[in-house]
Amino acid sequence: MQYFNTIIDWNKLTSNEQKKILLRPIHLENNIIKKKVKDIIKNVKVLGDKAVKNYTNLFDKYLLNKFQLSQKNISSSLLRIDFILQEAIEVAKKNITAFHQAQILPETDIETQVGIRCQQIYLPLNSIGIYIPNGIAPLLSTVLMLGIPAKIAGCKEVILCSPPPISDEIIYTAHVCGINKIFQIGGAQAIAAMAFGTDSIPKVDKIFGPGNTYVTEAKLQVSSMLNGPEIDMLAGPSELLIISDETSNPDFIAADLLSQAEHGISSQVILLTSCMQLAEKVVLSINKQLKKFFRSSNIYTALKNSSIILTKNLVESINISNIYAPEHLIIHTKKPRSLLRHILNASSIFLGPWSPESAGDYASGTNHVLPTYGKSISKSALGLSDFKKRILVQELTSQGFMDLSNTLDVLSKAEKLEAHNNAVKIRVNFLKDRYEG
Repeated sequence: MQYFNTIIDWNKLTSNEQKKILLRPIHLENNIIKKKVKDIIKNVKVLGDKAVKNYTNLFDKYLLNKFQLSQKNISSSLLRIDFILQEAIEVAKKNITAFHQAQILPETDIETQVGIRCQQIYLPLNSIGIYIPNGIAPLLSTVLMLGIPAKIAGCKEVILCSPPPISDEIIYTAHVCGINKIFQIGGAQAIAAMAFGTDSIPKVDKIFGPGNTYVTEAKLQVSSMLNGPEIDMLAGPSELLIISDETSNPDFIAADLLSQAEHGISSQVILLTSCMQLAEKVVLSINKQLKKFFRSSNIYTALKNSSIILTKNLVESINISNIYAPEHLIIHTKKPRSLLRHILNASSIFLGPWSPESAGDYASGTNHVLPTYGKSISKSALGLSDFKKRILVQELTSQGFMDLSNTLDVLSKAEKLEAHNNAVKIRVNFLKDRYEG
C-alpha cells in the first residue's frame, strides 16, 4: 500500500495553484476554546489555588493537595534516570550552553559628541515561567532549550509547570538546568497561574514553552491583558522544507520528512527538487520507512498536507523556499553552504547530508523554539536575548547639554511641545545666570 505519492510540477501550476500548494494547514478559530480559556483564566485570577486544583482534577484526573514538588520528590526521581540518558542529556546541555553563552553581547558605551555619553546595558528578566507538555512524549529537550539560556541570562527566578504526573525525565532535566521550583499543573490553568500568581504559584514576567490549543490560546489571552506577562511566541504546527539536487540521498531526505511529520497531524513537510528521479526514490523510501513506525497515524495525516515539488533548477527552489519561509530548512545539495547567502527567510537552517533536523531538536546546540507559519520573514529563533531586556542610559555634562541645547530647542518647537522646550530652556537660563553671575 502506498501512503504518499504526491509529486507536483511547479511550472505546470497556475499562479493561484502555486499559492495554494504553499498554504499551511488551516486552523479554524474555535470560539468554544476561546470562551473556555477565558473562563479558566478568570476563575484562576479570582479563586487562585482552588481553581487550579479543580481544573487539575477535571482535566488531568489528578487530585493534588500540593502543586510544588518537594526536594524529596525531585531527588527520588533522579534515581530512576538511566545513566545512558544522563550522559546524553549532559552532551546536549554542553552544546546548548556553549552556543548560548556565545550569544552574550557586549554593552554599548559611547560618547555621541563631547559631553554626551550614551549606553545600552542588558539586564536579565526577573522571573520567568517555563511550560513543558507531558503527554505522549516527555519533552525534556525543551526543558534544556529554555532552562539553559534562562540560567545563562541570569534570570533570578525560574519556575516550571508541567501536567501531572510529571515524568522523571522532565524532573531530572529541570534539576540539571538548575530549576528546582517545579509545579505539577498543566493546561490553560497553569498559564493563568503563572501569569497572575496564586498563593502557591508565583507570578512571572514572561512565559515560555509550547503546548496544545488551550495552552496556546491561554498564552495569547494573558499576554494581551492588563498587567499580563510577555510570552516567547505563538508557535504553530511544525514544518520542514528541504532543497535537494541529483546528488542527494533519497533515504536521508525521506527520513527527515517523516521525522518532522511525526510532530502532529497539522505538521507540513515539503521537498523541492529539480530531479524527477530523486523525487520518485524519495516517495518509495517514505512508504518503505513508514512501515517501521508503530505510531504512524499522525504521520499519515500530516503527509496529506505535504508535497514533493518538482522545480526547474536550484534557483527556483530557493525562490520558492524564500516565499514559504519555513521553520526548518534543510539544504541537501552538492555544495549547500554556497546557497546559504541566497536564503532570505528561514528560522533554522541545516546544511548538508549529515545535518538532520533531529540534531537541532536535541543536541547540536541551536535552539529548537522557532517561529512558524511564515513568521521567519520578520521573527527570529529563540535566543539568549529573549531572556534579557535592553536598557538605555544617557548622561550629559553641563557643556554637553549646552552644545546640544539649540538642537533641542529647535526640535521641540517644531513639534509644538512647550513643556519639552521649557525643560531645556530652564537649564539653559540656569547655566547662563551662573556663568554671567
